[in-house]
Amino acid sequence: MTQTQPLQKLYSFDEFIEWYPENSTLRYELHNGVIVEMPPPTGDHEDVLGFVSKKITIEFERCELPYTIPKTGLVKTLNGESAYIPDVLVLNRDNLTVESLWKKESTVIYPETVALLIEVVSTNWQDDYYNKFGNYEKMGIPEYWIIDYKGLGGRKFIGNPKQPTIFVCELIDAEYQMTPFRGTDRIISPALPQLNLTAKQIFDSVI
Repeated sequence: MTQTQPLQKLYSFDEFIEWYPENSTLRYELHNGVIVEMPPPTGDHEDVLGFVSKKITIEFERCELPYTIPKTGLVKTLNGESAYIPDVLVLNRDNLTVESLWKKESTVIYPETVALLIEVVSTNWQDDYYNKFGNYEKMGIPEYWIIDYKGLGGRKFIGNPKQPTIFVCELIDAEYQMTPFRGTDRIISPALPQLNLTAKQIFDSVI
């Protein structure tokens, strides 16, 4: 006789927010109704994250853009079945007034609020290249970076042999166009057109 496994409880976004432990040192995301504990970041991951955040902040302040980077902020998908905490979330403060979930839940739902978001690839690279890519695209997020500093992604993305790559995904006609940057390539960002930053500088930020 074959035994069936019990069905895993699926959470709505509201249930996820209600469940989320207050002042938790752990981070959780909602993936298609399933609560997922995010693994603690490595030191290398934090080096990349800190360097990129600093460079982007310097640039939008220099250009006097109305942007901010929250320490943690959720991006809720259109169907409400998923909610992600991007590694870097650049928000347009001018649009936060229309975000009904921002004040209490640090959550945004409108693509106009998100100037740019970035995911730094870890061992679960499929999340960044497939799941989040697809959901951010459906939401209409205008710009999404995938920073694959260790070259962990699939060969169809980063080549064979694999090599560290940064993808800038720009939304054009409702679809992401992926542009790879490697080595001394200067990263071209629609959100920050004057940004002077190369892929190598980001990769070299790892101590």
